[in-house]
Amino acid sequence: MNYRHAYHAGNFADIAKHLALVAVLLHLRKKEKPFFVLDTHGGRGRYDLGAGEAARTGEAAAGIGRLLPLAGEGDRPAALKTYLDLVAREGAGHYPGSPLLAARLLRPQDRLVAVEKHPEDAAALMAALAPFGNARAVEGDGYGRLSTLLPPKERRGLILIDPPYEAPDEFEQAAAALKAACRRFATGIYLLWFPIKSPAAADAFCGEALAAGIAKALRIDITLAARPQDGKPRLTAAGLLVVNPPFGLDAEMRAAAALLASAVGARLEVHRLAGEGT
Repeated sequence: MNYRHAYHAGNFADIAKHLALVAVLLHLRKKEKPFFVLDTHGGRGRYDLGAGEAARTGEAAAGIGRLLPLAGEGDRPAALKTYLDLVAREGAGHYPGSPLLAARLLRPQDRLVAVEKHPEDAAALMAALAPFGNARAVEGDGYGRLSTLLPPKERRGLILIDPPYEAPDEFEQAAAALKAACRRFATGIYLLWFPIKSPAAADAFCGEALAAGIAKALRIDITLAARPQDGKPRLTAAGLLVVNPPFGLDAEMRAAAALLASAVGARLEVHRLAGEGT
């Protein structure tokens, strides 16, 4: 199964991942000090949901397509409201990837580097980020860039590790990359996304990623309540490992859980893996 961003843009897993991304960035914005964002597998930056890979899977219709119409109804948690406003800003039928969401939340003193390995996607990413003077797209290997870009000069920041899990040993690569990055930039906030095909394998993966002695970590899982009936192999569960989660992220994500359950038919769960809860 291919988890490249273009196939799954705007689906249930993207919603949870990007909601957490926005929540962390809003937290970093609370202080005037600059922060750095590194997206190791940036994708294209912007996706046309009616064309190409996104249209082939149709997953966005059951994800952001159901959630976005509820954006203006009732009181919403700050992160959820901001996330939906940023998606709506792209216009009907389009969805912003994580680099574009991050770029729109940068202040003049902040900085973003987004890395993408596939040449065509990297070119699209460069075009998507071109309007932002403090955001830069790089064609290359995201894992390799972790060692060259960390620690950042800002000494504050968010690192999103969101690989496509195309390689047979991608879980091992991702876990090793996280551990190595934490050694270089121990105070950074890390978001490590992973698909869940086997709960036991996901548990082992998180355990391996935390083996470096990480003191504070959350795990955020999102699972579809009902399996799609089209007979095709589909991703029905995904997780996000959050290292050094900011205060209140637990509550921010849980506050969105009821809406995700009713609108998208997905169960969102937050577990504290290390450190004290909030």
